[in-house]
Amino acid sequence: MSTNTNPAGPAAGNDADAPETPGERRMVNLLIIGIILLIFGAAFWLGDALLDARRADECMASGRRNCGPVTVPAPPPR
Repeated sequence: MSTNTNPAGPAAGNDADAPETPGERRMVNLLIIGIILLIFGAAFWLGDALLDARRADECMASGRRNCGPVTVPAPPPR
């Protein structure tokens, strides 16, 4: 009695045993590197935002009122 439920036969559609090509391996490695870089970038951005929020909170807790960043416009070109 056969336990194969695939009507096309036992070898049809079975790519799990196919060897991985160097191109496929390279593509997967690049995808993993991209995901890791994305995670590191998000962690850096979040850490920077939390640091800015902590600085503003410490400034306000000390009783100062001018805790926001001051942007100075660039002088007009001559």
